[in-house]
Amino acid sequence: MSWDGSPARGPATDPRSFSERRSFPDGAVEPVEAPRPRGPRIGLALGGGSARGWSHIGVIEVLEEAGIYAEVVAGCSIGAVVGGCYAAGKLDALKDFALSLTRRRVLGLLDVRLGSGLIAGDRLRQRLENDLADRRIDGLPLRFGSVATELGTGHEVWLTRGPLVEAVRASYALPGVFPPVRLDSRLLMDGTLVNPVPVGLARSLGADLVICVNLNCDPRVRGTVIEPQGELVAEAPAEAVAVRRRWPLLRNARGARRRRPAHAAPGLARVMLDAFNITQDRISRARLASDPPDLTVAPQLAGMGLFEFHRAEEAIALGRQAARAALPEIRATLASAAARV
Repeated sequence: MSWDGSPARGPATDPRSFSERRSFPDGAVEPVEAPRPRGPRIGLALGGGSARGWSHIGVIEVLEEAGIYAEVVAGCSIGAVVGGCYAAGKLDALKDFALSLTRRRVLGLLDVRLGSGLIAGDRLRQRLENDLADRRIDGLPLRFGSVATELGTGHEVWLTRGPLVEAVRASYALPGVFPPVRLDSRLLMDGTLVNPVPVGLARSLGADLVICVNLNCDPRVRGTVIEPQGELVAEAPAEAVAVRRRWPLLRNARGARRRRPAHAAPGLARVMLDAFNITQDRISRARLASDPPDLTVAPQLAGMGLFEFHRAEEAIALGRQAARAALPEIRATLASAAARV
């Protein structure tokens, strides 16, 4: 019997690990000094930003090179893709895939189909399934969750269990581009509509200290309020200019080149992406103001388009650069947090 009257624990049932107890010749077991208190549990909140999200890979690489390892990962949109692969131990495979992309290969992954989205997404899903197979979130080495938005209600949905591939797909289902993903009778779409940088999700998964990677904090693209200084005047139509065409069939019967205004309105894709980028920036600022992270890594990505996935090498380098710049503050904050544990 033990000192409290309960049955004595033998070696097989002692909850302490073998490294925490010492055996003596007479069979007695004496506890040794307890291990030093562990540091704070680090969480990563990886934000959305389409192709700019390849920079998450560079950030994670620098943190691990510095001996800083996350135990919790929360991702949104492309942040869910990178975070899910990282939590599953597949970050190197994702990096190889990203670096292999060219303009042509990116187009090859897009299976255009008219419906609830311009792109069916079957090829991208197949690519994810090739690397992640039947992995489930609740079986990953790291705690992981992604953010999605419910179609119709606008609810913010946290996906913290179930098939990893489906949780990632739901988080990046950009409206108008990819169709919504149905999970548990809910139609889900891109999480950036409600929470582009999921700091709160990382905390709910058990993170003591959250490092967020915000892909939309470049000061060169931060919107502000502009008040007109005088009367607004509509611009006169611009003079038409010649536009070169590659194919002769695009010329008129007399062989003249088609003409369009010098300042023609942007195309549908440009308008949609710019509108999405502006909305994401404003939502990010509002959410981070109400639920601030402990630390922020801010890659300077203003020069990269949202769909320029072929520029992975540049994005990863910018992520590494931003993480290296943030390392002194990260180390100081970790040291301070560890001292309080």
